[in-house]
Amino acid sequence: MTSIRDQYLHAARTGLALVEDGAVAKAWTGPSALEGFTVGGLAAHLSQQITSVTAGLAADHTGKETVGLFEHYGRAAWLAADVDNDYNTGIRDGGERAAEAGPAAVIDEAASALAALETALPAMGGTETSGHTRWPYAMTLDDFLCTRIMELVVHSDDLAYSVAVDTPVFDEDAFDTAAWMLARLAAKRHGQAGLVRALARAERAPATISGL
Repeated sequence: MTSIRDQYLHAARTGLALVEDGAVAKAWTGPSALEGFTVGGLAAHLSQQITSVTAGLAADHTGKETVGLFEHYGRAAWLAADVDNDYNTGIRDGGERAAEAGPAAVIDEAASALAALETALPAMGGTETSGHTRWPYAMTLDDFLCTRIMELVVHSDDLAYSVAVDTPVFDEDAFDTAAWMLARLAAKRHGQAGLVRALARAERAPATISGL
């Protein structure tokens, strides 16, 4: 399996290529498949899974507690929360504000960030301190990149569905990382039996095993 840093770079390239699809620009101001997001706002949020990594690497995380990958999800204010809670509203508002600059500006910013990461990440070991600048805690770089990989995979499907194009196929290792995380989160919410039945026993599968 490739390193998390390489997986992230593959996932970021795939996500950015979708944002660059002409169908996204054409539908920019229209509604997306996600309630409260325009297509442009969703595309900008997807692009922020790239720009947030450069910001996280540049930020000073001194004094912040470092938490593990799934401890982060245990604390996440948005997980399984109402779509209109303050945190989710803030996420959408951030995407919509970024989208106001238009598709070209969103793409240029993400492409510039990705170019910087293509140089920086291969030289890193994955244990460096990183994390989202607005989180009250920090994570290791690899754990933070895992969160971005899952966001890229999930929101790429949201965006592709919104503009009626095929959902992009991700690098196998990157997709495996996202699927592993989603499976862990689903089992936490619905129990191991619920997950097993949904994946292997359609006749007694629960109505949903959404990890998010």
